[in-house]
Amino acid sequence: MQPRDDGGAEKRAHVAFVVTEDWFFASHFLPMARAAVAAGHTVSVVTRVRAHRDVIAATGARVVALEAERSSLNPMAAGYAAGQLAAILKALRADIVHCVALRGILVGGAAAMLAGIPSRVYALTGLGLIGARQDRAGRLARTGLRLLIRGPLETARTRYLFENPDDVRLLGLDPESPRVAIIGGAGIDPEAWVPSPLPPQPPLRIALTARMLWSKGIDTAVAAARLAQNDGVDLDLALHGAPDPSNRRAIPEATLRDWSRDGVTWHGPTDDVAGALARAHVACLPSRGGEGLPRALLEAAASGRAILTTDVPGCRTLVRDGIEGLVVPPDDPKALAAAMVRLAADPALVARMGAAARARVREGGFTEAAVTDRVLRLYAELA
Repeated sequence: MQPRDDGGAEKRAHVAFVVTEDWFFASHFLPMARAAVAAGHTVSVVTRVRAHRDVIAATGARVVALEAERSSLNPMAAGYAAGQLAAILKALRADIVHCVALRGILVGGAAAMLAGIPSRVYALTGLGLIGARQDRAGRLARTGLRLLIRGPLETARTRYLFENPDDVRLLGLDPESPRVAIIGGAGIDPEAWVPSPLPPQPPLRIALTARMLWSKGIDTAVAAARLAQNDGVDLDLALHGAPDPSNRRAIPEATLRDWSRDGVTWHGPTDDVAGALARAHVACLPSRGGEGLPRALLEAAASGRAILTTDVPGCRTLVRDGIEGLVVPPDDPKALAAAMVRLAADPALVARMGAAARARVREGGFTEAAVTDRVLRLYAELA
């Protein structure tokens, strides 16, 4: 039960979301903000404001600008941002600080500590390059993050949102802990993604919708498509997405243009992901790791498309090998090519997997309704 004010009415919390980029909040978390406002909470979104202020404000949330480059890991820059943010949180009189993604947790957690706000939600949406690296530097970085997040940035009133169980264990937490909630990413509205009939085959049409980053395994998909074509498979690989100029892992446009030949086409950014998926039989995301739960896979599954992906955290949380799609090792073009060959030879299997993917979203806790319900229950607990 939530606390009551002097008039006997239920007291709602002022929730301050901390997220580095406004586009990221707009693409993933609008339903969460909208649900919190509808539940009576005051909601502020503190972020670097560029082109998405209006769409965030339309949820009923207040948008507060904070300049902080998400790609910078400079401790001095992060410390300066945390100081700015602490002043903002104090002025807002926030009750709960909801920090989104790794940098949001580091900067937002430090700011909440400086502002004296113990009620915190740390929503880890993946570890990016730090999670993907399996070398000594990657292991040391993950250890350092665990010691920091579970050390000075943690309070007795800190709660954790994860998108896959692997990241829970990486931070040294128990997936069954009452302080931990594993949710279906940002969730998706299955009614907004209506499956369309599969196009005629051949060719096998494969869509890859993602930011054009090396970490997404775009090059693996291109190499696999070439190998499958060399085996006589008639297929088209359509790449939809833009390089992220502020991300060090962005693939140069010249490389993407060079790949666009012989059945592989880079279409650039798109505002019509549903249309791109409707023109495809299969969705592909051969990630190298560091994912939370990729929205591209949720969109493909909700659209009733079979999925080709890799055995990394997040991707394997949604897609079960042989059921919703095929799961192959990361960085393995030959294995991915073999999966493409298998699907090209069995249209009935493609259709069955697409139907199973749609059912997985609706019944497996991956809907917006399921995710927002869990988050609102967490706010009620902290309030």
